Amino acid sequence: MIVTRTPFRVTLGGGGTDLPSFYRDHGGFVLAVAIDKYMYLNVNAPILDDLIRVRYSKAETVRCLEEIEHPLARAALEHFGIQDGIEIVSIADIPAGTGVGSSSCYLVGLMNALHALTQTPVNPQQLSEEACHIELDLLRKPIGKQDQYMAAYGGLTVLDIAKDGSVEAKYLRIPVDVVEELENNLLLFYTGDVRDATAILSHQDNATKRKDTAVVSSLTEIKDIGMEIASAIKAGNLRRFGELMDQHWQVKKRLSNGITNPMIDGWYELSKRNGAIGGKISGAGGGGFLMLYCEQSKAQLREALRVAGLRELNFRFEFEGSKVVFDIVSRDGRLAHMRRQNHPDGVKAVAARLSAFAQ
Repeated sequence: MIVTRTPFRVTLGGGGTDLPSFYRDHGGFVLAVAIDKYMYLNVNAPILDDLIRVRYSKAETVRCLEEIEHPLARAALEHFGIQDGIEIVSIADIPAGTGVGSSSCYLVGLMNALHALTQTPVNPQQLSEEACHIELDLLRKPIGKQDQYMAAYGGLTVLDIAKDGSVEAKYLRIPVDVVEELENNLLLFYTGDVRDATAILSHQDNATKRKDTAVVSSLTEIKDIGMEIASAIKAGNLRRFGELMDQHWQVKKRLSNGITNPMIDGWYELSKRNGAIGGKISGAGGGGFLMLYCEQSKAQLREALRVAGLRELNFRFEFEGSKVVFDIVSRDGRLAHMRRQNHPDGVKAVAARLSAFAQ
């Protein structure tokens, strides 16, 4: 049995500039932070049968790879050449569709576990690139690169994305007292709505590909605001960060009609009246979490949103990315897995293939 723990994230600045349709012409910039809420993946190699079992919100038991309905599980197993004889169980602290990167957390956590199973060590950069390759190149999902990198790296992290798609991940080095103040002043409230971000992101992606002036201009402004947010946090000017979050939200709403709605707008205005300096909806928008920055009157803000029907999620920052927290594969399980690779040195063959991918 192998268990991985992969952190969710919240985006502090630059969200949306990590989509290929934008960064290929302009480059991308994202600042995000991992939080202490996780996706857990349990992977096991059965001994007595060759079935594939995948358990998430559904329970699948199939005989071959092609029958798996879960696209990320199927693609990850195909990447490792695993055709049968595997069990995958996922459990998450936060529901899917809430804008904190759950899909990529699932994939990164699963890939990390499969690397452990196949005894092919991996670093965060390679893990991120493999996950991006699966989601963007193979599955052609209309998403960006921040979720995979944040899941793999964790921490308070800047992602500089070049026009060729290469990503440089750098931890933002700030004093501990600034980290603690930022952590204490950021609040998350669950709106109760989950949504598939595909429609919102597809609209943004298609508009960017068409060189839609309004969308491209808004994303350029979001990138600039994101860079200013990173500078403000690095300088310890957190009030300025809160003000920039408000600017970011006003610009983000122009990207698509699905990003906000009258209910979200009402909650945001209620928050501003009760002490919030700035904020935004997590992820692509439309639901999930309302993230707010508040320095004073936190009790007043919490009470106002509680009465409005929102539930607060208490969290702390997480400074580690995806990690294997438990790895005990029995001798029989290991031999059964190697036998299924159909050659005596199956693990070495998988390692050679993954090495070639990394190059």
